[in-house]
Amino acid sequence: MRFTYAESMCDPSHLLPLAVAADRCGWHGFTVPDSIAYPEVSDSRYPYTPDGSREFLEDKPFLEPFALIPAMGAVTERLRFTTFVVKLPIRHPVLVAKQASSVAVLTANRLVLGVGLSPWPEDYRLCGQPWEQRGRRMDEMIEILRGLTTAQAGPRGAAQSGAPGAFFAYSGRFYEIESVKLCPVPTEPIPILIGGHAEPALRRAARLADGWMHAGGDAEELARMLDRLNALRREAGREREPFEVHVISMDAYTPDGLRRLEDLGVTDVIVGFRNAYEKDTQTLQQKIDALEGFAERVISKV
Repeated sequence: MRFTYAESMCDPSHLLPLAVAADRCGWHGFTVPDSIAYPEVSDSRYPYTPDGSREFLEDKPFLEPFALIPAMGAVTERLRFTTFVVKLPIRHPVLVAKQASSVAVLTANRLVLGVGLSPWPEDYRLCGQPWEQRGRRMDEMIEILRGLTTAQAGPRGAAQSGAPGAFFAYSGRFYEIESVKLCPVPTEPIPILIGGHAEPALRRAARLADGWMHAGGDAEELARMLDRLNALRREAGREREPFEVHVISMDAYTPDGLRRLEDLGVTDVIVGFRNAYEKDTQTLQQKIDALEGFAERVISKV
């Protein structure tokens, strides 16, 4: 079981010291959220609050993941950085491939690319991308990301740090990419995880991704989704391939609960110590104390 620390929408000056502390005391990862802008007027609903309200997001600090992760990578040695999640269809896939490839190179293959659909039409309008067919476009985007970020074999089959990728072209329903290559590309494939609880997200994860990300909720519902995900992976003939399952669960806070999650096939737990939907009143030292205490009480015992 791996442990990923969750802290976001806080004073940006807290983030690098928290990454250093998490890296030092045995955490395995750090999640980084994605949000571009907050609209003044909107009737869109947020899928992860009981009433659909998203007012809690107003004036909350969000740093661009592809800028923040290299900064945290520069002051750490082991931590993986997982985007939770990049709103993929509001961006162009070639630009995302370049950003992700650069971050993976700078962090020595410590980027995990969690991707999903933004639930808000405003994001698409702001970025000049269509709201319609966003799921099918994302399927093509994942194929393009994989093609452009794949490392080219070096001498004697060894992948070279800083080496160019292979030439890659793509012809799909939504994207036409002429034959190009990126330089540099990482020496290992970037894991791509799908976030989302709906049936299309589970299907996409089973067919195309290296893993799935769960945003919290009822334990019985989590078990149901994992059963469905396993069935879909069998249908796709991918049940024997490596697959990461990242979850938010109250079971992650105790050894017995962690064993229950492990029995369900969970590989990574996402753990935080405050309600991110509320105003952050914790000091940096309080946050460091919490993550260090959890590492001593739980991570060191597993």
